[in-house]
Amino acid sequence: MIKKLLHLCSVLLISSLVYAQDSAVLTQREQAEVIDNWLEYRIENLLPELMTETEVDMWVVISREYNEDPVIRTMLPATWHAARRRTILVMYQPAANAPVETYAVARYDVGKSFKRAWDPESQPDQWQALMDLISSKNPKKIGLNYSKDYGHADGLTTHEHQVFLKYLPENLQSKVVSAQTLAVRWLETRTQPEMATYKHIQEIAHAIVAEGLSEAVITPGVTTTDDVVWWYRERIKELKLDTWFHPSVDIQRADPENKEQNRDFASKAPDSVIMPGDLLHVDFGISYLRLNTDTQEMAYVLKAGETQVPDYLQKAFKQGNRVQDILTSNFVTGRTGNEILRASRKAMDEEGIRGSIYTHPLGFYGHSAGPTIGMWDNQGDTPGAGDFSLHAYTGYAIELNAVVFVPEWNKDVRIMLEEGALFDGQKVTYYNGRQQEIIPIPRVSSYLGY
Repeated sequence: MIKKLLHLCSVLLISSLVYAQDSAVLTQREQAEVIDNWLEYRIENLLPELMTETEVDMWVVISREYNEDPVIRTMLPATWHAARRRTILVMYQPAANAPVETYAVARYDVGKSFKRAWDPESQPDQWQALMDLISSKNPKKIGLNYSKDYGHADGLTTHEHQVFLKYLPENLQSKVVSAQTLAVRWLETRTQPEMATYKHIQEIAHAIVAEGLSEAVITPGVTTTDDVVWWYRERIKELKLDTWFHPSVDIQRADPENKEQNRDFASKAPDSVIMPGDLLHVDFGISYLRLNTDTQEMAYVLKAGETQVPDYLQKAFKQGNRVQDILTSNFVTGRTGNEILRASRKAMDEEGIRGSIYTHPLGFYGHSAGPTIGMWDNQGDTPGAGDFSLHAYTGYAIELNAVVFVPEWNKDVRIMLEEGALFDGQKVTYYNGRQQEIIPIPRVSSYLGY
């Protein structure tokens, strides 16, 4: 009777989790409305601030259909899945802090803000129409999306760049500049509406991760790591969500033949049957409302007679939390990613903590624009992206690991963690908290003390 009751509780717990996820996701129509409202908010409230900050008074974004600039993808309305023919967006700020004038040199209006500024009947040449608009505004700087340090800001193709310069009047040629900083600031900065919703998006991601790392999905001795990976892919689709990368699940275990703690991240973990005593690690992300999550959590499969995760593993796990604390304490406005990394690694060395930091911006893209703070294969300076300064209201995937020797296993264990977080200019706040204990599988026996 007790076992049946426990099983029922487990089913009810997982069922309520599934229902919560299903009911939380907006319909496609509702999502489109949110996305378009957010875009208008960004154009009206954020863009003037950023153009004034970067001193680029005209920003020209050019894309051809199905070869989209990473920036223009964030400026298209929700019902557009690609640029149409050649889509040219022009943003012009007549004076510092003034509202931004927005134009579409295209055959169509582009959303609510970018009204069509080209009449092919009176001027068949789209490029000449663009030059007429630019000349009429006589900007001080014309920002184009070419960039040395960020692929996100390097969306202008060689051909389009060459044609643009061919048409551009000679007196305006010297005004052309890279819009790299403006593009990065546009992509990295979170607005008030986006920040308010990001916690909810992370809640959904956490709920899916927890469901996958449970007895509802995993049967020890039967389920493989790839089974769990593909369960995550199917679950994402069932919930009408998207992902920006293929999830992964890997195993560390006491078996000396298991070398997972030393695996290079460039290689895929082998597909393995999940067994009692295994320490699982999942890397998972969703895309929702044009924002992305990136989450890594860990779980342990209870062995016969165990009612909780062994204390020695929980103790090792705390080292991962400690690295998180060290890293986020070094987030200071104006510091570069390289400076944050150096300060954090120095503190780790002083405390005798082994591990790596490879934290990255998170937002419109999973690996988004902004200061890079370490790479898994480079714990030194990252030229370019690592030299970018930290700004307020920017999001990050706090991604890192701690390597801890566990005497009970007579080997190292690698604690790998990743959580979405916001830097508000003063402190780092995790969108939906962070994992602070290893998750037990099954869950209910631990929770009820059975």
